[in-house]
Amino acid sequence: MMDDTETRRILLEGLRVQARIGMLDHERLAPQTIVFHAAFDTDAGRPVDDRDIGTVLDYRGLREALIDEATRGHVDLLESLVDRCLDRILRQFPGVLRAKIRISKPEAFADCDAVAIERARGR
Repeated sequence: MMDDTETRRILLEGLRVQARIGMLDHERLAPQTIVFHAAFDTDAGRPVDDRDIGTVLDYRGLREALIDEATRGHVDLLESLVDRCLDRILRQFPGVLRAKIRISKPEAFADCDAVAIERARGR
């Protein structure tokens, strides 16, 4: 059976957060920059009222949830943080049909732009 749901994608690109992440000794001493790239598919079948933000998913809440998860406390692995963020988004925002989150550490290695973990999940 083919799913013919019309979707609208909300993108958060390059959200920079200072987070306590990493299992190496030097990573436990101070926060480091992580960068989120995220995509959230929502149902676009409902009409949008330009004067009512309640007719769409307010991306401010998505941004706040990602920042909160990243700054809640120390996390050893990027994989764990990606999973926690996906869990929270799908739990807190029932309007999100599918989410894809990539978190990168741009300062992990001097010889590459970043190391990143990406995962996607839907309902």
